[in-house]
Amino acid sequence: MISVSCSSHSVLSSSASKPKSICPSAQMASAMQLNVKPVRLAFHSRLASKHSHKPTRIRCAAAAAAATPSRRYSITLLPGDGIGPEVISVAKNVLKLAGSLEGIEFSFQEMPMGGCAFDLAGVPLPEETLSAAKQSDAVLLGAIGGYKWDNNEKHLKPETGLLQLRQGLNVFANLRPATVLPQLVDASTLKKEVAEGVDIMVVRELTGGIYFGKPRGFGTNESGEEIGFNTEVYATHEVDRIARVAFETARKRHGKLCSVDKANVLEASMFWRKRVTAIAAEYPDIELSHMYVDNAAMQLVRNPKQFDTIVTNNIFGDILSDEASMITGSIGMLPSASLGASGPGVFEPIHGSAPDIAGQDKANPLATVLSAAMLLKYGLGEEKAAKRIENAVQDTLNKGFRTGDIYSAGTKLVGCNEMGEEVLKSVDSSVLTAV
Repeated sequence: MISVSCSSHSVLSSSASKPKSICPSAQMASAMQLNVKPVRLAFHSRLASKHSHKPTRIRCAAAAAAATPSRRYSITLLPGDGIGPEVISVAKNVLKLAGSLEGIEFSFQEMPMGGCAFDLAGVPLPEETLSAAKQSDAVLLGAIGGYKWDNNEKHLKPETGLLQLRQGLNVFANLRPATVLPQLVDASTLKKEVAEGVDIMVVRELTGGIYFGKPRGFGTNESGEEIGFNTEVYATHEVDRIARVAFETARKRHGKLCSVDKANVLEASMFWRKRVTAIAAEYPDIELSHMYVDNAAMQLVRNPKQFDTIVTNNIFGDILSDEASMITGSIGMLPSASLGASGPGVFEPIHGSAPDIAGQDKANPLATVLSAAMLLKYGLGEEKAAKRIENAVQDTLNKGFRTGDIYSAGTKLVGCNEMGEEVLKSVDSSVLTAV
């Protein structure tokens, strides 16, 4: 047997992928005027200083000799804020080991984004971070935000950096699975008979709608009152492309797609329904239904098993995917993938930065580990390595290991690092208990 070294916090070589042209908008470029080399050096220096008191190295004995690397990929890591660095560290180790066993070699580059980037560079998404992301094969994001930056002006909030990243990479399709694992069915707030067997994929449009529509802003109405306003707007190509992603996703699942809108009130939703119905003609094998968003919210709690794949706009998807996530029992278990027509995707857990538990070894890393599996499957087409990680998570849960958010009597309470170690052991195992 060989040993695979899995260093928790090392900063590896920069992207080895072929350089691509970078064309951020003039507005974004002007907002991010930086001396980029000092930003990178300062960020990596800060990482080294932050983790210098934890020289943790995890050694993983492979059950068989690791395959000679035949595929190489560059991954941009955006640890972000709060618990982000902790869960990203675990996921990176898992990616490295699973990759080595499947003949894949990764180069990782950690870059600042979110509140930590604001503290370092004065903006939530430095130009160099976006450039590194564009030149990589995939992006793995931890979490961003925290109380410290809540009072920042809007353009300097960590969340604005996330919107800029999505726009910069043109990742318009957000895939958010909500699957109730049999080991955790009792953790759901719904009755067991309602939650058991739930397996939903929410496909959310990510770069259009009310979050990006114009006009937007503040003003005064005809009565002299101050007002705030936003615009819900979609163009044909925006609806058509997310609809095709949803139909293709449904085709790989159980052949059912529910399009959620508010077409009884909103013109934008009437247009949405018209375009989704038109695209359905290209997919005669898929059963398409439509549902108003208020009813969909109710039905997700009443009878979630009626849904297979859901497609909806940006704001409805934001809300419904969070609602669906709680059916599973913990937001700490759920991954997501944000994909575009080409270029790198962004893969991230759907939980927040949880600043209250940051640095306390309490975070659940499994959502980020499963996001790494989605990175392999949807971002790189490496389904065998992805399945190895998915099986390892199931195996670890079968053995009874739980972080605090999913703990129950009779299971073993562990921290973030120990949970990561157990997943690594299962990735390394030649025979997994979950197949």
